[in-house]
Amino acid sequence: MGTDDHIDKINLTVTGRHSEIPAPNVAIDESDDGVVIVVTQAFGPKGDSLVGLSDVTFDGYPAISIGVRTPDGREGLIHLSPIHGDARKEGFTDIEPGTRCELFCPTSGAPLPVLGEVEDGSGARYRGIYLTPKLQESAVVMISDVWGHFHSRIVDDMELLSYWAVTHAGENS
Repeated sequence: MGTDDHIDKINLTVTGRHSEIPAPNVAIDESDDGVVIVVTQAFGPKGDSLVGLSDVTFDGYPAISIGVRTPDGREGLIHLSPIHGDARKEGFTDIEPGTRCELFCPTSGAPLPVLGEVEDGSGARYRGIYLTPKLQESAVVMISDVWGHFHSRIVDDMELLSYWAVTHAGENS
């Protein structure tokens, strides 16, 4: 399988000036705007697509939609920006910051898997959104289950792409 085939299966878009490609399954584009990572395909724990479930878009990219349930039993859909580091969201957002939420697939109802603790002393846990239909933890978006706790990571082939994006944002090609 060629590199281009692998890129199409992951469907991440990275744009920006850089000196190296972080992983073979990431599409890279040159731009003066810095490094931008856009998730264009995402899956719940049973393989259901989470992208484009609504007409909500962010800068022209379809939102990633997940279900959110609060401890008091309220629930709804939240539509997240697919642009890494972009905190914009629409939908069910009337949640008190610091609330631990249940996150689930809006299609199957299955909970997003716990991938581990966020190592910042907050008690937040990372929940996983898969980047491929193979549902492997080596290709996930990791999001915090505490409302207003803006810690997320993108892992692809066990590489932390979000870290790469930050450290390469100002480099010239």
